Amino acid sequence: MVLRRPLLACAVALGLAVPAWAVTVTDHDIARPEGPRHYLLVDPDDKAPGKRPLVILLHGHGGSAAHMVGLASLGGYTSQAWPQLAAREHVLLLAPDGVKGSDGKNGWNDCRLDAPTNTTVDDVGLIGALIETAVARYGADPARVYVYGVSHGGGMTYRAAIELAPRLAAVGVASGMMAAHNGCPAPSRPLPVFIAHGTADEIVPYAGGKLGSWMLKGRGSAIATEAAADLWRTVAGLPAAPATVRLPHLHPDDPTSATRVVWGSDPAGVQVELLRIDGGGHVEAARNGELPWLLRKLVGAMNRDVDTVEEAWAFFKTRHNAPPH
Repeated sequence: MVLRRPLLACAVALGLAVPAWAVTVTDHDIARPEGPRHYLLVDPDDKAPGKRPLVILLHGHGGSAAHMVGLASLGGYTSQAWPQLAAREHVLLLAPDGVKGSDGKNGWNDCRLDAPTNTTVDDVGLIGALIETAVARYGADPARVYVYGVSHGGGMTYRAAIELAPRLAAVGVASGMMAAHNGCPAPSRPLPVFIAHGTADEIVPYAGGKLGSWMLKGRGSAIATEAAADLWRTVAGLPAAPATVRLPHLHPDDPTSATRVVWGSDPAGVQVELLRIDGGGHVEAARNGELPWLLRKLVGAMNRDVDTVEEAWAFFKTRHNAPPH
């Protein structure tokens, strides 16, 4: 199934401000053992010559591909950060939908053994098949493939980083988790890893522990965010002492602040970066973002000193790999 949807028209239909950029979103299905899996392809209308970088976007628990590319709101909040960036940077985006777990919410089969509401399908295989499809059909550069996940999608991104590392140039995790009761092998291959997390996140606690909220049960547990960063740092053999930069505070009424912590000195090589949002909740930072009141009560404060999506892309775009033939 292919259904073309110019994002300009979709923005008007959603009552959003029409942007000065343009991408076309198309619906697709890919055959998998569990049945057809749906994904959205975001293709910039202003085509650049040559092969293009690919970012695979993984939504959070109960979310959707449409949320990740700005075609649907989540709790009254819509972000078009990724399609804006795709148009500007000539990047292909692929956003698949997860499968419903036992709680009826779309999600992923990440590494948590103590999350009974997770699905059990082969999502690593799905991501691998999407990479192959993007390279063969859409002109994606196999040396510039990145995976970026939010919340539960972040947990799935960690699994992809472990099991698909030779095919990835870098990964990014926003408000995501590495499993405390882990069904996956430990990371063994160095990989550039970008992590963004709020210290006041009550759904995926920064310090680790039980996941979820009064609305989300059976979600398992995670290790601390800094422990996850240290794990990937150790695998890469990077020095224990990071470079730390406190980012400028732009809004006096913003109760949060942002600090960039980086292990490794080569911006084109393997680094681990932690964008720590002190006082931030379970939400990506956005300089021009504003959460509705009720959503803010549910997820916590949004930082407006920095854009998590822009930070992730700045980390990604200097990374290349040489996938095996």
